[in-house]
Amino acid sequence: MDFVAGHNGMVGSALVRHLRAAGNSEPITQTRRELDLTRQAEVEAFFADTKISTVYLAAARVGGIKANSESPADFIRENLQIQTNIIEAAHRAGVERLLFLGSSCIYPRLADQPIAEEALMTGPLEPTNDAYAVAKIAGIKMCEAYRRQHGSDFRSVMPTNLYGPGDNFDLETSHVLPALLRKFHEAAVQGEPLVQVWGSGKPRREFLHVDDMASACGHLMTIPEGVYWSAVSDHCSHVNVGCGSDISIAALAELMAATCGFSGRIEYDPSMPDGTPRKLLDVSRMSALGWNASITLEEGVRQTFDWMRKHWDEVS
Repeated sequence: MDFVAGHNGMVGSALVRHLRAAGNSEPITQTRRELDLTRQAEVEAFFADTKISTVYLAAARVGGIKANSESPADFIRENLQIQTNIIEAAHRAGVERLLFLGSSCIYPRLADQPIAEEALMTGPLEPTNDAYAVAKIAGIKMCEAYRRQHGSDFRSVMPTNLYGPGDNFDLETSHVLPALLRKFHEAAVQGEPLVQVWGSGKPRREFLHVDDMASACGHLMTIPEGVYWSAVSDHCSHVNVGCGSDISIAALAELMAATCGFSGRIEYDPSMPDGTPRKLLDVSRMSALGWNASITLEEGVRQTFDWMRKHWDEVS
């Protein structure tokens, strides 16, 4: 049986949709009330009592620059707790295969572009989210260590910036794409003449629709153990997942404005942080393993915008 940890989140819910569509049996899920993943005893008891063969570890505390900058202790503590508890419990319970979902923020702030998997730990991290990044790096290294010591088939995947249905549109804690989508929608509805965007607009970002991410995860988990581990290594076991192209924040803002029907002025605030100058992943390893993204940014943004409007009472 598949266990999707974090099924209520954007990525977790996409994984559940994908597994159902693929004809898998209904995945096992647990709400926070049913199972607190930060509590070691609860997690170990759950794995001991539940027949689980495959784990998708999508549970995490996530947020944008503002949330990461204001609550670094919460980000590093909760993510370390969740992933440590699940990985150890999965090992003890004899789980056949585990997929740990990380983030492209694990890479150095000024890594060569596009960023290859081997760039991990070759330079300083982006200061605005280094606590979260350190936790995710620890998760990758835990999976590698369990592989080396116990022979566990625990894999890791590093997605680029994700967006899509179920995203977080809270301006205090969201990432750049959903935050801009909400800002431009509200400005268009209210007839405002101006939308202000954090930073200079010059940084470039890669965006992947969450349904593409779920498809990539499902694909990786069907690859036989020998094939997967011959494509990676015990000391660089993670795989990048992205679309292979990026866009400037300024161009993204223009796309948001057009999608939302905003015809006013866009103003940039250079006093606010830009974050990493550029973050484009090298996805050649994932491509060689037989998977490529299929949802264009324009198509995905329109779909996300439609979802946001349909669920406005929930997200606003």
